[in-house]
Amino acid sequence: MMSVSTSSPTGSPIVSAQTFYPLGTIRCSGPSVFRNQLSRDLACILDTDDDIVSWSCMSICLSNGIEEYRPDFVVERADITFLVDTTTDGSPPEWVERSAETAGYHYETVSRSSLPKVRLKNAKDLLRYARFEAALADRIRLLAALDEHGSLSVAECLNAFQETKPIAGLASLVLHRFITMDLDEILIGPETQVRRKRD
Repeated sequence: MMSVSTSSPTGSPIVSAQTFYPLGTIRCSGPSVFRNQLSRDLACILDTDDDIVSWSCMSICLSNGIEEYRPDFVVERADITFLVDTTTDGSPPEWVERSAETAGYHYETVSRSSLPKVRLKNAKDLLRYARFEAALADRIRLLAALDEHGSLSVAECLNAFQETKPIAGLASLVLHRFITMDLDEILIGPETQVRRKRD
């Protein structure tokens, strides 16, 4: 019989003791623990996806009789909560998808080749500054400039930061959804256009 329970993944034998970079997260709810670098990389994508409300690591335990398994992520969007696994170390047990569906979750798997390379690099660059916070005065100064001009290049935006390290402040405002830039086409550079994030 299949069932589902929730608990902290800390101490689970499937959790790696290794450290995976970058260290900072933005929308992780609970401990950030990863099986491998691929799951860490997928978390970077989740943190920079505007549709994601929050995600947690291995916080749900699926079971099939005496067998138990924790999917890599529980991901919450505004309209759905779903489970995601990475597939570096072989596929999850074949019963996992069925168990997830029985528990009421959509389930999907992600391979290394399916991760968008440019977005992943940009996300990892931004998340190096996840623990920074832009000063209020700097945030207001930049948002006012964007309201006036519509968009500015990264190079132009840096002039707005007087109390915060410019790149750290800019990254923080992107990660906390005050501003937006294209993360998919090319790597972030001085010419990358920045706009105010509108809901």
